[in-house]
Amino acid sequence: MAYVDGFVLAVRKDKIEAYKEIARVAGEVWMEHGARSYVECVGDDVPYGQLTSFPRAVQARDDEVVVFSWITYDSREHRDAVNAKVMADPRLKRPDDADPPIDNARMIYGGFTTLLQF
Repeated sequence: MAYVDGFVLAVRKDKIEAYKEIARVAGEVWMEHGARSYVECVGDDVPYGQLTSFPRAVQARDDEVVVFSWITYDSREHRDAVNAKVMADPRLKRPDDADPPIDNARMIYGGFTTLLQF
């Protein structure tokens, strides 16, 4: 069964195209280095919940949209090997951006083993 890295983040609505370009390059890099899949999704039906929700989790503001993404691998060991190559890839070295599309401090991420898959 696959190993999955999952991400939830808030992207400024006026910067969604800039984020899309960053994600496009990142997806190419991850796939070239051996990831099984790379998916980026923009929130379309993610209500602000009373207690918990995707927007609450990343403290999304009115000018932001929630992005949910994941990358799959053969195993955690495979993920670690792929990520070592990805982190060394110069295509992901970004210059300091005075006006970035996301606030990395509010990103939620983690690695997951697959429980069920159909």
